[in-house]
Amino acid sequence: MGVPVLRLLGGQLAIGAAAIFARFALGGAGPIAVSALRLAIAALVALAIVRGFERLSPRRELAFGLAGIALAIHFATWIGSLAYTSVAVSTLLVTTTPIWTEAYDSIRFRRAPTAGFGVSLVLALAGVAAIAFSHPAVPAPIAGHALLGDGLALLGSIAIGAYLIIVRDAGTVEGEAQRLGTRQIVARTYGWAALALIAATFVAHQDAPPMSDTSAWAGILAMALVSQLLGHTALNAALRDFTPSVIALTTLLEPIVAATLAAIVFRETLSWQAAGGGIAILSAVGSMLASSTSRVATAEARDPA
Repeated sequence: MGVPVLRLLGGQLAIGAAAIFARFALGGAGPIAVSALRLAIAALVALAIVRGFERLSPRRELAFGLAGIALAIHFATWIGSLAYTSVAVSTLLVTTTPIWTEAYDSIRFRRAPTAGFGVSLVLALAGVAAIAFSHPAVPAPIAGHALLGDGLALLGSIAIGAYLIIVRDAGTVEGEAQRLGTRQIVARTYGWAALALIAATFVAHQDAPPMSDTSAWAGILAMALVSQLLGHTALNAALRDFTPSVIALTTLLEPIVAATLAAIVFRETLSWQAAGGGIAILSAVGSMLASSTSRVATAEARDPA
């Protein structure tokens, strides 16, 4: 197994472990405060690395600001979901992002959805329904609100989809041909997300955990430095060796990693109904990604330029 493969798998492991780190962090602070600290730490490191911003038009800067807000919503809702539902269910639901981004593209570009998309959507919705109406095998930290946790995880999935779409579309605005590098984009979006979340902590009256709470701070630092910076950086580096489609398909490992770690650390298990729903969701997302890969390959074959 070569270094590129190890780098890719290591990145997915680091990202998959984020839910475990978040559970420890939530023991000392609310989800908005945890998200704010995670993004603030990651943003400070990103800003130190980028060492200055390239000049962009105000409209383009606004687009990256909106992307940062979408990223803030993603982390606040997804991390919040972990207080109400299991790690495995939360991570499974947040992987439905390709379904929502494909639906958006179909509407925006007035492209009729393929039969495969329809099948994937029905399969994903069936999986979500199976999970929503299942009885958790092990109660979440705040029991009795599993549907709220499921809804927050789905909202987090839609929010990260919005983030990806905005960042993609902000690549060229008002005829600007300049494409920003990953460091420039990350420094901007992480910074805006951190500012939005810090403002939200004051509105929600959520404080940082006390410095004596080493478990919560360890979870926050691990999310920022391991999952956010090392994990996502590893995936960006993997683009040198793998196609985006291959990397996208490997994201299906994240809920498996999260569920395995949750079973070891928190003794969480899934009911058979929830497990079946999870398999349906992963199958739907895998089918969607495979369909997207095939469509891109066909387009490139027709227009190799």
